Amino acid sequence: QVQLVESGGGLVQAGTSLRLSCAASGFTFSSYSMGWFRQAPGKEREFVGATRWTGGSVYYADYTDSVKGRFTISRDNAKNTVYLQMNSLKPEDTAVYYCAADRSGYGMRDRYSYDYWGQGTQVTVSS
Repeated sequence: QVQLVESGGGLVQAGTSLRLSCAASGFTFSSYSMGWFRQAPGKEREFVGATRWTGGSVYYADYTDSVKGRFTISRDNAKNTVYLQMNSLKPEDTAVYYCAADRSGYGMRDRYSYDYWGQGTQVTVSS
């Protein structure tokens, strides 16, 4: 049974950092693209960043423009876990954050290409 379980969300002040974790089970984690998306109240779910396996031990990462230079995705294949390090948080980063797994490895920014989703974790950034 596939499971994605996010953790690490919370209430923080602007300018501070959080690290989200997503623990995966039930599939071959290392070969899947892993993405982070977020959804603010009244808005559509949007792409934050993703990491795709390109062969060997190399993974390619992509980010939406609004988080480039502030957010970093990493993964520990031995722990079947993907992380989202969020620095210099802004109030506009407030949202529920979801991790997702894409079997094809090519979806990246396309949320509809992802096969599995976590339940989400709330991130609230106060000004």
